[in-house]
Amino acid sequence: MHKSGFVNIVGNPNVGKSTLTNILVGERISIITSKAQTTRHRIMGIVNTAEMQIVYSDTPGVLKPNYRLQESMLGFSESALDDADVLVYVTDTVEKIDKNDFFLNKVKRTTLPVLLVINKIDLSNQKELESLVTNWNQVLPKAEVFPVSATNRFNVENLQKRIESLIPESPPYFEKDALTDRPARFFVTEIIREKILLYYQKEIPYSVEVVVEQFIESDKLINIKTLIIVERESQKGIIIGDRGMAIKKAGSMARKDIERFFGKKIFLEMFVKVEKDWRNRDSLLRKFGYNTE
Repeated sequence: MHKSGFVNIVGNPNVGKSTLTNILVGERISIITSKAQTTRHRIMGIVNTAEMQIVYSDTPGVLKPNYRLQESMLGFSESALDDADVLVYVTDTVEKIDKNDFFLNKVKRTTLPVLLVINKIDLSNQKELESLVTNWNQVLPKAEVFPVSATNRFNVENLQKRIESLIPESPPYFEKDALTDRPARFFVTEIIREKILLYYQKEIPYSVEVVVEQFIESDKLINIKTLIIVERESQKGIIIGDRGMAIKKAGSMARKDIERFFGKKIFLEMFVKVEKDWRNRDSLLRKFGYNTE
């Protein structure tokens, strides 16, 4: 008997979905920062054993869209409500229950098994947590509640076991040695974007997209040429920095992580290009892998 299924992880920004996904998958497939909107795509991580294949999907944090890129991000989150075998709704001990209730109402109507994860319980106390669980039980009465601390890995194993018990009988959907549905160059863009999120301030990270123009791999070396897309000339200047120092530092940090990811030496080139208002241009969004229907 073989079991296979899709487990989709949804919730508001900054509740710890990517941290939880990476722990459940056992690999670092999603970038993690303290900034909202870090995850822009649905990213699948595949866990294989002899008897089971679980396909975890990390999704963008739910938000009311202000531009076309955010509409695409919301589309990724909403599609996750339709094609799962198990839905994991992640909240935390800080956010208000009715935040983005337009999305929560869709979760209420689903017929899927819902596991409600209350993350960051290390920031709460027993009394507050009990009150929170009671309130959530009223909002999502059919959901099973799992209080966890993803960063401390507290109670994640119990969540994992419950997920495994809900996976239906099925042959595998992917090759048994697959880790993700994404190509290698996707992770290059994510690692670079993570460094930009960490290194640059204010609106800069949200105005940036990263494109791999060249990815040439040999036995010991990968040559990578990337474009950092920004919306305005002033942003280009900030990304490059005085005498190119800012982009050199971000590139150096990214290269080390890319080398760890691939286990090879990396030659990384980064260039900056202005594409005015790219976050609202359907043709560019499609080119960058976002849905624009």
